[in-house]
Amino acid sequence: MINNIVEFFKNLPAKQCTKCGSHIDEQHECYHSVCDECTDIQDL
Repeated sequence: MINNIVEFFKNLPAKQCTKCGSHIDEQHECYHSVCDECTDIQDL
């Protein structure tokens, strides 16, 4: 059972880009799954 929700979010692993595997420097609960370097205007 989760005792403290803040501790839960603090302990989430860093997100990784689904294309290149590098760490994404954003909040872990964000919806992005691709880093800025791999983001292409054609993908949008």
